[in-house]
Amino acid sequence: MEFTVDDVPEPATEPGGVTAQAGADVVTGRADAPGERVGDGAPAVVLRAPVTSGFLLTAGVGLALLIFWMLSANWELIVWILAALFIALGLDPIVRKIESWGAPRPVGVLAAVLGLAGLAAAFLSLLVPTVVEQSAEFVNAVPQIVEDVMGSAIFHDLDREFQIRDAVDSQVEKLVQDQNAWSQVFGGLVGLGQFLINTAFSTLVVLVLTLYFLASLPAMKYWLYRLAPRSRRVRVEYLAEKITSSVGHYVMGQSFVALLNGTVAFVAMSIAGTPYAALLAFFAGMTAFIPLVGAMIGGLIITGICLTVDWQTAALFAAIYFVYLQIEAYVVSPRVMARAVAVPASMAVIAVIAGGTLLGVLGALMAIPTAAAVMILVREVYIPRQDRR
Repeated sequence: MEFTVDDVPEPATEPGGVTAQAGADVVTGRADAPGERVGDGAPAVVLRAPVTSGFLLTAGVGLALLIFWMLSANWELIVWILAALFIALGLDPIVRKIESWGAPRPVGVLAAVLGLAGLAAAFLSLLVPTVVEQSAEFVNAVPQIVEDVMGSAIFHDLDREFQIRDAVDSQVEKLVQDQNAWSQVFGGLVGLGQFLINTAFSTLVVLVLTLYFLASLPAMKYWLYRLAPRSRRVRVEYLAEKITSSVGHYVMGQSFVALLNGTVAFVAMSIAGTPYAALLAFFAGMTAFIPLVGAMIGGLIITGICLTVDWQTAALFAAIYFVYLQIEAYVVSPRVMARAVAVPASMAVIAVIAGGTLLGVLGALMAIPTAAAVMILVREVYIPRQDRR
């Protein structure tokens, strides 16, 4: 029997305009194209096999747990990478400046690394002998300091009230007779040696990673930009360059401020006649790296140490140092940090506390640049998107 075109039956049309065809899932109303609107405009629903869906869901959860386990097991390595990247971004403005003079990047990297190594060597050659000498003097002076404190009138008054001397003698006697205490002391010394070895190894790893990151930073940025969609690649590159430039200028500026802070502290202690001036100046410079509160905490601790000499020494040091901190806050830092993104004080305090809680001193150091990067993204991406709605 022959059939003509007119004899072919029309496909059945379901209510709502969905045409039932062979192989179509009528129950779910699936159209040929995924996501195609059918019927009254509702999006198509695709019903997959429950076994396949369950397997994919289980595999996804397992992969997420595996990634979490790998990150947890290598958390120390991640911290080293972050520290090295932070230092590399801080040295990158120097390398770019040398590149602007016409030199290739390897020359700029070599000059920056040699310059940093030279400054560190000169600083350590001047500081280490003085610190070692003054540290030995301080250790030798501890018994005399303790004797002077215990012979003071204030201590005698407290001893009559609370029997402090008897409690101290009792604890010392227990320590001498307790063998477990000596084993704990020995274990503490072994732990201290392991800590020093781990610190030296960590420093070496961070320095090597910094060198590699600094040398390959343009290539790293190029491949990261390639991960963005082509239509948005220019915008992503603009934002990334702005963030990395801000971080670099912040690191360089904070290093200069910390160096100036330590120098002023040394001059102030030399004028006031504070003992162990070089050691305490190094401590002041290190604490000045911590944003907002570091210099204030360092100044208060040094002032307390000056009180062990006399109140005139402490007052003279505090007058010089804390006046400088006001000049630093309102004159030096704004000029040095002019090319870095300004972060509101409230957000900076919150960022420093959060960073210190997560990663300790390193987190506190990275808190301000991280907050600045978030502010750039909010100002350049989120706010314009909200304005267009």
